Amino acid sequence: MKKLKVGVVGVGYLGQFHAEKYARMENVELVGIADVDIARAGEIADKVGTTAFAGHRELLDKVDAASIVVPTSAHFAVSKAFLEHDVDLLIEKPMTTTLAEADELLQMAEQRGLIIQVGHLERFNPAVVALRDIIKRPRFIESHRLSMYKGRCTDVSVVLDLMIHDIDIISNFVNSDIRNIHAAGIPVISNSVDIANARLEFENGCVANVTASRISMKDERKIRLFQKEAYISVDFANHEITVINQNGDEADAQSLIPGMAVNRLCFTKGDALDDEIKAFVNSVLKRQVPEVTGQIGRDALKIALNIMDQINRSNQQFFAS
Repeated sequence: MKKLKVGVVGVGYLGQFHAEKYARMENVELVGIADVDIARAGEIADKVGTTAFAGHRELLDKVDAASIVVPTSAHFAVSKAFLEHDVDLLIEKPMTTTLAEADELLQMAEQRGLIIQVGHLERFNPAVVALRDIIKRPRFIESHRLSMYKGRCTDVSVVLDLMIHDIDIISNFVNSDIRNIHAAGIPVISNSVDIANARLEFENGCVANVTASRISMKDERKIRLFQKEAYISVDFANHEITVINQNGDEADAQSLIPGMAVNRLCFTKGDALDDEIKAFVNSVLKRQVPEVTGQIGRDALKIALNIMDQINRSNQQFFAS
């Protein structure tokens, strides 16, 4: 079987893991990795057994598919160059910095029959996968994604860095357009917004309260969903899903809530990035629609940019007064 020729552009913190995953896949030939820091590229290339390149253009004619893991501001230019050379792409989130850029990439991919998958990693999280059979028309959702300051990805706001994960997850579960957004946020350490909260009101009546911070004293990733006759809580850190729903037995002495059953489900940590990259490779080899399409990435970006627009306008008014 002919191997898929793949390259990785950008081997910072996350890009190095893309390279490692590809290097271990039997149906993939990791042709090379590119980074503006050639010393870093050489270090990772030696580690995974491939060739280092100083820039992405040296890979354009050598690969069938590529992971784009450069800073967000460079996503559009680098991705466009590969699409012009008929290369399928896995683009890390956020897809681009503007909707116009996202639309241009989507149009190019459609015209050329190419695949764009966006790196919304949480779609492959074992907990999120398990929830697919549990979530039924949620009415209220509350999520907290709190991270200790790591100094990475500060070129974009916490909304585009962290909150966009939950925006995508929630949008997928609710499956309805957004009617209204109320958002607040502020820079604390970096020059971008470091902590933000958004209330998303959907056309079907569901409301989601989403909080993201990269200046927390601890790491926390939790999401709670309320729907008719059930409450679902997910603790990503402890790999636990708690489902409380009606059991029809009000006399059950073991139940904390009369008539309700409490079920705790444990899920394995898994390797979401490995699953994501395998799904991308499979889509390319079989020419199938990817799990997270470019349009899905564009939809999440649109919501995130709307949240940031509201935060920026609110902050301008606040600090001007």
